[in-house]
Amino acid sequence: MPTTGRKILVVEDNPNMSSLLADMLEVFAIQSVRAVDGRDALSKVDQHDFAMVITDMRMPKMTGTELLVRLKEKRPDMPVVLISGFSLADADDQAAVQLADGFLSKPFRMNDIRRILEQHFTA
Repeated sequence: MPTTGRKILVVEDNPNMSSLLADMLEVFAIQSVRAVDGRDALSKVDQHDFAMVITDMRMPKMTGTELLVRLKEKRPDMPVVLISGFSLADADDQAAVQLADGFLSKPFRMNDIRRILEQHFTA
């Protein structure tokens, strides 16, 4: 899985979860940049070239679903993966997962991260 030079934006309002995800990506030699909410993420996407965005679905100021839609408008080819620790019974949540390029359910494991990376970064 060639990942050299790829950078992923991690969007998560919980600093512990954000740090854990960044550490997990580091195991796969992937650099990450962290954003605390959707607005911060949009600003960072304008400033950097990311290979992927991994975002929590439930955050203050802008939900992960709203962020997903905005990111797909800006950069339709950039993969966006949603993460959530909640049930996705809501129709809006299910629609968002369909629009997303992947989904991780909390708590996720190292193999879950590997699977997402292999889906998007295998040459």
